[in-house]
Amino acid sequence: MADVFTHDLIIFGAGLAGLRAAIEASRVAQGKLDIAVISKNQLMRAHSVAAEGGTAAVLRPEDGDSIDLHAWDTVKGSDFLADQDVVELFVRTMPSEILQLDHWGIPWTRREDGRIAQRPFGGHSYPRAVLAQDKTGFFEMQTLYDTLLKYSNVKHYNEHFVTSILVENNTFCGLTFIDMTTGEFKVIRGKALIIASGGAGTLFGFTTYSQTVTGDGMALAYRAGIPLEDIEFLQFHPTGLVPSGILITEACRGEGGYLINRNGDRFMGKYAPSKLELAPRDLISRSEMIEIEEGRGVKEPNGLDYIYLDLRHLGAKTINEHLPLIREVCIEFNDIDPIKEPIPCRPVAHYSMGGIETDIKGATRIKGVYAAGEAACVSLHGANRLGSNSTAECLVWGKISGAEAGRYCNEIKKAAPVPEARVHAEHKRIFEDLLSQNGSEDLYEIRRELRKCMDTHVGVFRTGQELSQGLQIIRSLRKRYANIRIDDKSLIYNTNLYHALEIGNLLDLAEVMVTGANMRTESRGGHARRDFPHRDDVNWLKHTLAFFTEQGPKLDYKPVTITSWEPEERKY
Repeated sequence: MADVFTHDLIIFGAGLAGLRAAIEASRVAQGKLDIAVISKNQLMRAHSVAAEGGTAAVLRPEDGDSIDLHAWDTVKGSDFLADQDVVELFVRTMPSEILQLDHWGIPWTRREDGRIAQRPFGGHSYPRAVLAQDKTGFFEMQTLYDTLLKYSNVKHYNEHFVTSILVENNTFCGLTFIDMTTGEFKVIRGKALIIASGGAGTLFGFTTYSQTVTGDGMALAYRAGIPLEDIEFLQFHPTGLVPSGILITEACRGEGGYLINRNGDRFMGKYAPSKLELAPRDLISRSEMIEIEEGRGVKEPNGLDYIYLDLRHLGAKTINEHLPLIREVCIEFNDIDPIKEPIPCRPVAHYSMGGIETDIKGATRIKGVYAAGEAACVSLHGANRLGSNSTAECLVWGKISGAEAGRYCNEIKKAAPVPEARVHAEHKRIFEDLLSQNGSEDLYEIRRELRKCMDTHVGVFRTGQELSQGLQIIRSLRKRYANIRIDDKSLIYNTNLYHALEIGNLLDLAEVMVTGANMRTESRGGHARRDFPHRDDVNWLKHTLAFFTEQGPKLDYKPVTITSWEPEERKY
């Protein structure tokens, strides 16, 4: 059998949620828990470092903000699909997380009076996005990493590719993984697992995601028997830089930036008169697409027609002090200086509202398995996430799941035995079946066609006909995937093999997403159906659950938790 490593707690993913979970589990166990953090990237290369604009929290109730107001903004922003008990826990927990990071040394941007600065963000009724310039995720990651170095009980498995979650009798046993530096197949045992491996946005071609974010944890959990929840809700951020898709942070609009069409008109007044550029992302993305479709966008040769984000009126001082990264990105990638020229932008695949189903404490249906951050669906965001609530979610449920898993590990005497037959089957799947394949299909062509399919058929606006066509294409690609070839037969850093495994994960997630979207015959948040343009609370005020079967996803549903606010018409 493969080499077997044993730890108490395994954390799959090393972004904001994973690092926060490792710190909290260590604190709960007073450093006595043996923790492994496993990631296919080098530490500090997690996609969380790309978060730019801010992290939402109520810090100034004396100035008019409140816990209830943050909760209401989040519930309304979710188009009433968020579980309201989850939202309430979130908004109550977040302020202390901002102060905790401050105590750990994060360089929050400060006001002139020395207090922590906050900026406006879309859908929020108060400027509650706490910021570190426009590099908030990077500084949060650096602070958590520095803090985690205090704990000698944490072992890092960098550049290790996880291939399966081992479950026996509905209880977690361990993971199988490949050491990317040697190609060795290994097993890691543990009492508990926290999946914090991020979202699935690289399903799309035009995306803000790092190319390493391929939904691995979601897909492996799905195949291990944990349902995926609300995967049809994929957020399109209004301002992706054309043609690269690099995120142009919402902080640009929080600082006062305008969205203008080719005629120079500031068009959001037609769509969200009270919020303008600070409306929620789903509404702005739809508004931009209408402007483009009705001929008021700028034509781009490869189909990425765009509108403009205009910062010129902000002046050089504001841009250089509050948006330095954005200026650098525009200059480096587009040879545009936003002090002098508007920025070409269009809606871009950005965030998975859905994910691995968990309860309010991050626990899944499998004993000992938890999930946190974007990989999870505790159902904070419902059908649409408000900007700056995502990094906040990673911190809150990193903390909660870390504490819960830490306590669970203290209660369990030893890890469950590894199911050897499963391990042998997984080794055979990868090294005898997949790696030895010499089929006629180019896996990179399959990836290109998958992304084109998602861009074309599962975009900002959807129809049943487009979704059905997309599902047919995805199922055709799955059949072709069974006949791929892997040209590189070596073991050391075989990216060809890892790309093949990632594409297998993405195909599973694409099928779940499009199946759920096709069944949901309404428009709600990030899921906008032209053939069903209205929200339907009578039939669809419920969460989608997708269970794995060999024939494809089997869908079920569960109710939304409503504690304080009944659904109403959503206007801005």
